[in-house]
Amino acid sequence: MAQGERETAAGRSRGALVGALVVTGGFLVVEVIGAVWTGSLALAADAGHMLTDVGGLALALFATWVAARPPTPEKTYGYYRVEILAATVNALLLLGIALLILVEAYHRLRAPREVQGGPMLAIAVAGLAANLVAAWLLHRDARESLNVRAAYLEVLGDALSSLGVIVAALLVMGMGLTIVDPLVSALIALFIVPRTWRLLKQAVNVLLEGTPSHLDLREIEGAMIQVPGVGRVHDLHVWTLTSGREAMSAHVVVADVLESERLLEALHAVLHARFGIDHTTIQLDIERSVLQIKSPGAV
Repeated sequence: MAQGERETAAGRSRGALVGALVVTGGFLVVEVIGAVWTGSLALAADAGHMLTDVGGLALALFATWVAARPPTPEKTYGYYRVEILAATVNALLLLGIALLILVEAYHRLRAPREVQGGPMLAIAVAGLAANLVAAWLLHRDARESLNVRAAYLEVLGDALSSLGVIVAALLVMGMGLTIVDPLVSALIALFIVPRTWRLLKQAVNVLLEGTPSHLDLREIEGAMIQVPGVGRVHDLHVWTLTSGREAMSAHVVVADVLESERLLEALHAVLHARFGIDHTTIQLDIERSVLQIKSPGAV
């Protein structure tokens, strides 16, 4: 298989991933220093979220490089699944960060600390701009690749968390409500958990070789049966190799195995055109008649 044919959806997004990594990585240092300087937990939460952005983007880039490697006798599918593993790691890291934020927010609510609102506001505004640029770079390719989608959701969640930090900074500056800082940090954590959980479920479904959510086995079976010469389909399985690459295997019962070439071409055409499945393994079985033997005295 040619290298170009092995290029994955995430691989085609390598330029966007590099650009987003440069933007988020460059600003991460500023935000960490700002969190220590201002004493803001909300800003620290945003910095922690941005740290997962950087780690996620780095993992995504590494995964695109590894996934492009050709298959070997030991790994006949190649390294496609590395992209899904990276998405899983990203989701788990983000859930861990959210838990740490919630724990620290609880302690801050019981014992509030002084926060410098002015510098906190300036850094949060700059962080929002950086995240919006990174999200814009990744938006187009997030629909095609689960791995890119993981990075995109992290950046988008961080942009929204930056908005929360801006609101908290304004309240601290205008009304002296330092308690708002841990409250906003907790809201940031609670906001990112449901989206991350959905991403984790998708990645685990791929690793367990579950049926892709956008495909219906009954619909695929019905389309295959409509091909002239096909009697029935059994042992039908559809799974995802990596984002945008589904595979299928099935036994197809036919009336005349001599038409195998025509039948296979027709089945491949239907699966590609209607469901976007290109990697198929189809075994043709002959429809066998059942011979009934009756005893001499039977009516």
